[in-house]
This record gives sequence, C-alpha cells and structure tokens, in this order.
Amino acid sequence: MARLLSNDQFSFETPENEAAITKKIPLSERTNKYPNWYSPDTGICHSVHGYRKLPSDPFLDVVSFIFSVQFQHNGHSALIDSLTGNSISYKELFPMVKSMASGLHNLGISQGDVVLLMLPNSIFYPIIILGALYLGAVITTMFPQSSSSEIKKRITDCNVRLAFTITQKIKNFEALGIKTIGVPENTNFDLMRPMGFSSFYELISSGSDLIKRPVIRQEDTAAILFSSGTTGVSKGVMLSHRNFISTIELFVRFEASQYEYLPTKNVYLAAIPMFHIYGLSIFVMGLMSLGSSVVVMSKFDVKDVVKAIDRFKVTHFPVVPPILIALSRTAEKIGVRRFRSLKQVSCGAAASSKKTIDDFVQALSHVDFIQGYGMTESTAIGTRGFNNKKTRNYLSVGLLAPNTEAKVVDWVTGSSMPPGKTGELLLRGPGSMKGYLNNPEATMSTIDQENWLHTGDIVYFDRDGYLYVVDRLKEVIKYKGFQIAPTDLEAVVIAHPEVLDTAVAAAKDEECGEIPVAFVVKKPGSTLSQKDVVDYVAQQVAPYKKVRKVIFTESIPKSAAGKVLRRELQKHLPASKL
Repeated sequence: MARLLSNDQFSFETPENEAAITKKIPLSERTNKYPNWYSPDTGICHSVHGYRKLPSDPFLDVVSFIFSVQFQHNGHSALIDSLTGNSISYKELFPMVKSMASGLHNLGISQGDVVLLMLPNSIFYPIIILGALYLGAVITTMFPQSSSSEIKKRITDCNVRLAFTITQKIKNFEALGIKTIGVPENTNFDLMRPMGFSSFYELISSGSDLIKRPVIRQEDTAAILFSSGTTGVSKGVMLSHRNFISTIELFVRFEASQYEYLPTKNVYLAAIPMFHIYGLSIFVMGLMSLGSSVVVMSKFDVKDVVKAIDRFKVTHFPVVPPILIALSRTAEKIGVRRFRSLKQVSCGAAASSKKTIDDFVQALSHVDFIQGYGMTESTAIGTRGFNNKKTRNYLSVGLLAPNTEAKVVDWVTGSSMPPGKTGELLLRGPGSMKGYLNNPEATMSTIDQENWLHTGDIVYFDRDGYLYVVDRLKEVIKYKGFQIAPTDLEAVVIAHPEVLDTAVAAAKDEECGEIPVAFVVKKPGSTLSQKDVVDYVAQQVAPYKKVRKVIFTESIPKSAAGKVLRRELQKHLPASKL
C-alpha cells in the first residue's frame, strides 16, 4: 500500500503499485496526458462502462421492479437453507411476499410505518423485507445479538411499529411496548405451528393479497440502515426505492450481464449478513430479480461453508476479508476438490491486504477473484472488479459502476487530483442516500451542494480507471466488515464510575481487519482492570462491538477544540500484522 508522508503527500514505493498505475496503457493514451474517462477541466472521473438506462416511472416501487423481470425459473429454488436443504421456489416467492404484505396490513402496519428486523440470515429474511416494502412500509435492520440499550435507541430513533426477531429476543421488544413476531430458526413449514410460530406461518402462507396497494413513489423512503459515515456516532441512512432500484440495475444486474453464463444457472452462498447493505443489496433484492439460487447460512462456519459449496454446487460466494482468509487456509488443508463448482469469489465491506489476496489466489487459482467498493450511504454502489482472459487485477476494488461519477480531491485544499494521485474519494450517482435521519447537519457535511458524497476514504485511480483504496480519513472501525463508531463505544466506557476519560481507536488485526482498543484514564485511587472495562462494555453492546483491548494512560491527546487525536493514539498501538 501507499506510505503516508504528510497530510497531502503519499509515496508509491512498492512494485505492485507502480505496476498498477502504469500497466497496460494503450498506445493511443500514452501520447495523451489524461485518459478519456477523466476530465482535467472538471476533475470528474466517469465510468468506463458508460450509461445504463434506469426506470423513469416515478410510481415504481423496488418490489414491483424486482418481480417485473420475466425469466424461465422452471420451478427451481430461490432460497435454500444451507443446513436442512429446505427451500422456497421462485414460483412460491412472490405469492409469499404479497401474503406478508397483506398480513402486515391486517396487523395495522400502514405506508410509512417502520418495521424492524433483528434476525440472523434466514430464507424468510427476504420475504419479510420485500413484503414490508410492497406495503409501502419502511424497514430497518439490526445485528441479531444487539443489546437492550441498542434496541431501545433504535426503536426511539426510527419510531418502530413492529419487530421481527428470534424467540430469545421477543421479551426485549415487548418490554418496550413493541408488537413482535417471532421468526422460527427451523425452516420446516410443517413444524411452525406445533413449535408456536402460528403468527409467522399465517403471515407467509395465507395466500392473501392487498385489496388496494398504496401509491408508492421511487423517491419514498424504503429503508433506514445505520452507518458511522465518515465520523461520529452511528447515524440512520435513509434509502429510497429509487436507490435500491439503482443498486439492482447498476450493481447486480449489470455485473451479471458482463459474463457469458446465465444468472439463472448461478448458485450464491449467503454467509455475509443480510442486515448489512452488502448482503441486503445482493441476496434480498438483486439476485431475486435475476433468478439465481441463494443458499442461506444463518451463521458463518468454515466447515459448513465447505459442505454447502460441495452439496449445492455453489458458483458464487460474496465474502468479507476474514472469510477470505478462512477459505484460503481451508483449501490449503483439504485441497480444492470440494471447491470445484466455485466460479467467483467477490470481497467487500473492508480492505483486504495483499498477502490475504495472494494467499487466496494461490490456494484457489481456478476461482475468479474480484473486489468491490461501496457504502451504506451509496446503497452499495461504487466500484466492482472485472477480470477477463487478458486482464487480472486483484488488488484494485474495480471500475466505477455505470451512471456513477467520482472525484479524487486533496483533503486539505479540496482541489481535484488526476489519475495516479491520491486524495479523498467523492461519489455522485443515483445510489446516493436521501440523507441521515433527523440529522441535517451530518447530511450537509457528507453530501455537498453539488451532490458529491464525501466518503472519507483515501484512494487513487490508475490509467485504466481501476480504483485503489489506500487509507481512511474517517474514524469508523471496520471489524470483520462491520462498522463500529468509536464515539459509540466511548459513550459506554465513560459511563463507568471509575473512568475519568477515554478514547477508542482501531488497531490492525490479521484475522479481523481492525479491532476496537479503548484508551482509559482512571479516576484517582481506582483499581479498575482491563477485564473490568472489557466486561462492562460487553454487557451493553452487540458482540461485534466489544472492546478487544484496553490501554490505561495518563491523558487522552486532544486538539485545542477538544477533538480526540486518534492518529496520536495509533502510535501507542502494536505494529500492524497486515
């Protein structure tokens, strides 16, 4: 990666980066200072893929768009449970979605009401979400093991009317006065009623349809997903039906069109969470419009992954870096025989090291490996890798999506930087969010007056239009692809009666990408231990947010304005293993 020299200067010293910038420049471009997809007058980078037509009907909802495509499904499965093999066919899928919408309406849910899902991956997950959206409701999703305080905050922030969750969490919602539907973890329909899931069974199997659907506009809010953005506490990202339609068309459908094999023949493995924009965009929406089969895992286990790939002949596997590492190590141990069906592995949500990528490509050389870049705020639209017989570009996160523009700007002066130069990435396109929920100030600081989305990521483009991510300006911690806002954890730690001051920073970790480390100033006379702090935080946050290490210090470095200087804290962390 690039070596940071100062606020406005990077040094490219590694051979792979020099090759990435200068490789494969066509002869016609060698005589020109800039490639044709970049405008030196405006500093705007355009997609080399050009423009792709999007639906113009303003009264089009994302669910109608998904099921508007006619393909020959021939009764094959849309969603398959990886453990049991229980499945939902494409013939059954849309009727179940309409049944869910009708059932929600009968429960008193109306257009604009917020429905919350706090569930692990399940073959029922897409049906709940699509049913709610078909009714005109708004969905919000949460990590399945979120704490009571996190649940309460989400309910308050989003004004939640109804929740879907696992049996063990029902009491958390009912204690807050929220009507809750328990969703069975067993996917056998015949066992739902005997196991006490009559309410859910009736929602998906009544066969009813809405007598009269509300008028839903493309610009209506479809989802409120939470993200740490570029800095600060976690914020509600408001995404519209138009945003999701754009993601389906410019991300999932477009990518499928680049390959010779038919999408109806593809089998995807869903191990990344559907509550995350990455999994939501692909598994809940995009692939349902293509007719691909999705094998759903409720939780990741590398042994179960191998079994699922082998049993269901999985062809495509979207992953995050920790899963990529686990795949490489497993393939080295057991060989590639059980991975033979795999055509492509795509990685996103967090940065992968060169070693991680090299290990995977070596272990599973027959698999097409690509990376991608997107944000919750861009509805996962950004860049996507593409390899062919002539070009293999594993280190880049890919080319700009169609209809998407970008700028690379100096993060101090704001001036545009040409290809080959680093700066902050700005994106503009139909995937950009409506804004942050009840937070106009944060919205204005993220999306400027010219509709540029400021990502907080330091990047550069090479001459062929491939994007490389080299650093981050933003403070968010990326743990196994999950976003953690340092300020959220700081608010928990500082509430401990023996803590005087605190700050949380990210430490590099080979397995997880980054882990949260709490720097703590103890009150005089305190006997507080590292374990005390770790346990205290663990009781109040979702498991992935837990503080993994505590460093006691005499003071927290801050600017004159009182802002925590996280780069100063980084100096006290162990050297990166990546």
